[in-house]
Amino acid sequence: MAAHKHDHNTCLTDAVQKAEVLCGELGVQLTPIRKKVLELVWLNHKAVKAYDLLEKLDTKDGAIAPPTVYRALDFLVKNGLVHKIESLNAFVGCSHPFDKHNCQFFICTDCGDVSEFCDPDVTKLLQKNARKKGFAFKRQMLEAYGTCANCQK
Repeated sequence: MAAHKHDHNTCLTDAVQKAEVLCGELGVQLTPIRKKVLELVWLNHKAVKAYDLLEKLDTKDGAIAPPTVYRALDFLVKNGLVHKIESLNAFVGCSHPFDKHNCQFFICTDCGDVSEFCDPDVTKLLQKNARKKGFAFKRQMLEAYGTCANCQK
């Protein structure tokens, strides 16, 4: 299995800095637990499930309750800091949380990496076809499965 050839610490640091700025602008709190969940989501570029996060959040005082993790994830999704990959019931970090956007995802079936891409033409095409069908378009989640460039080597 191949891995990304870049420094994940840079991704993590950038994500936390953006989250702190965005939360400040929105007037919401990036509590320590929300920040820790965000950091755990950004450890790599694979989608992570809530229960995997829960295992990593054990503290000296005992385990964190599942509702705490789900509330943190709900907050992060609501504020555009992470995306939920619906088909996996898992989460990935959002690389550009300041932009309100509909994104699409490439999910590698070999290594599990998830690449986010935001193509407004894809969104426009979906909206156009929805209108043709009389469908009330509310949100989009497009997930494509295949093999990433690293795994094809």
